[in-house]
Amino acid sequence: MTSSRIGGEVRMGTLVRVRPGIYAPGDRWHNAKPEEQITDRACALAMVSKARPVFSHETAAAIHGLPLFHADTSRVHVIAPPDRPGAAAGVVRHRGSVCPADLVEIDGLLCTSLLRTSADVARTLSFEQAVTVADAALRRVAVRGPGTYDHEAADGFAAAARVIATRSPHGQTRARRALAFADGRAQLPGESISRIRLHELGFRDIRLQVGVDGPAGSRYFVDFGLEEVRAFGEFDGRMKYLDGRLTNGRTASEVVEDEKKREDWIRGTTQRRYVRWGWAHLATSAELGRRLEAFGIRPAR
Repeated sequence: MTSSRIGGEVRMGTLVRVRPGIYAPGDRWHNAKPEEQITDRACALAMVSKARPVFSHETAAAIHGLPLFHADTSRVHVIAPPDRPGAAAGVVRHRGSVCPADLVEIDGLLCTSLLRTSADVARTLSFEQAVTVADAALRRVAVRGPGTYDHEAADGFAAAARVIATRSPHGQTRARRALAFADGRAQLPGESISRIRLHELGFRDIRLQVGVDGPAGSRYFVDFGLEEVRAFGEFDGRMKYLDGRLTNGRTASEVVEDEKKREDWIRGTTQRRYVRWGWAHLATSAELGRRLEAFGIRPAR
């Protein structure tokens, strides 16, 4: 394309400038998830770089396919040798080196390993962002199936990530806190943030993916068991009705109907209070607290 045509398509929105000289179709870009946009930016940087970039931190998490919370889609993170001169637009350079054991290649992109990525994110991002990534990483290594969680594998992964975090003089306390809180049984970012908010509210005996016997020998799993007040809670994210991995081929209306039958069964057989919430209730712990209060649920004092 000529530069004038490219400029016109960018102004119309049919093209999006990912980085100088690299463009993406506008509809594809705007419909992409934040993690996909970050990965696209990484691909674009790799296309124009003389030396192969090593992607790290939030960018590596996106390349690994981990979900992000409040992701910065405008920049990519790389690890560069201390003697590498200059800076590039839209690139955050972390000075240092990476040993071969901490490197992996995913779809042609070189990035830090799942373990190293978890440690770097835990050191440098907010508590909410770090826990979201660490939960997802632990889900990869410790969830063996519905209701089956390998605590030994999870503890080993978190311990190894803490050791990696100590290699840097910055963010060690932050990393220890996030990795100690992380739990791979959280299935979605909304569940990770929900657990943080519940903890901020004062709930302490919080069980994840609580099994409840269903009809005809089936088994249901509830996101949160608030054991100290004998209540169940569920994060009701939009993805539950749209993501094919969660709907198992059902339509949104079928998912809603099945959820209603499931909830009625759980309420009736356990006699526990049952409350759902969504992203609108997770902006602050006070927002979630008001939602729980409406159902008569408050932390034990």
